[in-house]
Amino acid sequence: MNTVLTKVLQAGALAALMALPASAATAAASVSYAEPDRFTDVPFAPWERERVLKQLTDHFAKLAASLPPGQELKVEVLDLDLAGQVKPNFRGGQDLRVMNGGADWPHIHFRYSLAEGGKVIKSGEEKLSNMQYLNRMNQYGNNELLRYEKQMLDDWFKQTLAAR
Repeated sequence: MNTVLTKVLQAGALAALMALPASAATAAASVSYAEPDRFTDVPFAPWERERVLKQLTDHFAKLAASLPPGQELKVEVLDLDLAGQVKPNFRGGQDLRVMNGGADWPHIHFRYSLAEGGKVIKSGEEKLSNMQYLNRMNQYGNNELLRYEKQMLDDWFKQTLAAR
């Protein structure tokens, strides 16, 4: 009896895992960057800049995956100012990003559209910033790249698109 229950649970888990990619593929995100070299604050080194923009793209994709099937989120990032300030690391290696809670809060400016069946159902332009980024709970860990920017985007998504 125990092995039968185990096999049923394994089959259910396998079915759930197989369904995940199919459902995730039905909602999509496309993200573009308007002149990222001119953004207010992105890393200077090309490999670091690429890593930051990839993290941001992946996060928009993660948010879009929670949209109803058939919807597509398009985002054009116009400016980005990351939380903290960059301090050069004179010992060599990667520069340090220091957060002090002053005038170094995260800011992102973007245009978006949400479409379903080729028809735009919601669109707009957003200028998000969080002056209290160090004074509130954050679901992302200390080692998470863009933790403050991601939290800000999560809040916007819940208020603007997920509430639909």
